[in-house]
Amino acid sequence: MKILVTGANGYLGTGVVKQLCDDGVEVIATDFKTDLIDDRATKIEGNIFALDNPFEKLGKPVVLLHMAWRNGFVHNASSHINDLPNHYSFISKMIDGGCKQIAVMGTMHEVGFFEGSVKEETPTHPESLYGIAKDALRNTTKLLCKNAGATFQWLRGYYIVGNSEYGCSIFSKITAAEKKGQELFPFTMGINQWDFINYEDFAKQVAATVEQDKVNGVINICHGRPEKLADRVERFIKENGYKIKLDYGKFPDRPYDSKAVWGDDTKILEILENQ
Repeated sequence: MKILVTGANGYLGTGVVKQLCDDGVEVIATDFKTDLIDDRATKIEGNIFALDNPFEKLGKPVVLLHMAWRNGFVHNASSHINDLPNHYSFISKMIDGGCKQIAVMGTMHEVGFFEGSVKEETPTHPESLYGIAKDALRNTTKLLCKNAGATFQWLRGYYIVGNSEYGCSIFSKITAAEKKGQELFPFTMGINQWDFINYEDFAKQVAATVEQDKVNGVINICHGRPEKLADRVERFIKENGYKIKLDYGKFPDRPYDSKAVWGDDTKILEILENQ
């Protein structure tokens, strides 16, 4: 099996590439820079959107794992909409070239304001440009795969917990603040309940999903149950031995964030059980 990972030098991509390599998969990893990517992967630097025949030039992979995306934590950046045609065109070219399995990294923000367990058939009503663009890519990719007879996998990610200072999540920001010696971290009231998944588990779930083609469609990359944001962040601080304290109430909750939402883990459990 040969898997192409785009966005491979990013916070999420590096962990997934490492897991795929640990699993003995032949990995082609591409991004604008490749300095953080596991050396066991074949690295290709450049702009994937500028390639006329990306399937050929990126090693004729059996599987595309498309993780490339700009400004994922800036939910209303105009780049989400402006870049959408490029993502569509790239995936279309990969399918036309001969790629048989298309897996794309999605987000729970496609769903919009919802309370409860998110299933594959849960209606989506995104309320940010990020969510709108991802949801549009999900629908167009599904149609491209259907028309070409390619395997379609949409990996809907939830809230990832990791202690790297280089990401843009609240956990990365807390880690960076701790290393700077910051005593207080401005925070919301932390009452929302979300589905948190550890970084290592995220990488394992993504790798396991793309290494098989029996369970397809929308697959939640998740923990499967909700936890209050304040409880998870306080636990994260304790787990890492940080001294920083949360300064509650400094920021309001985002109006489009769900009060309690988590992923249905039926599909991912089936995948993991059959590894």
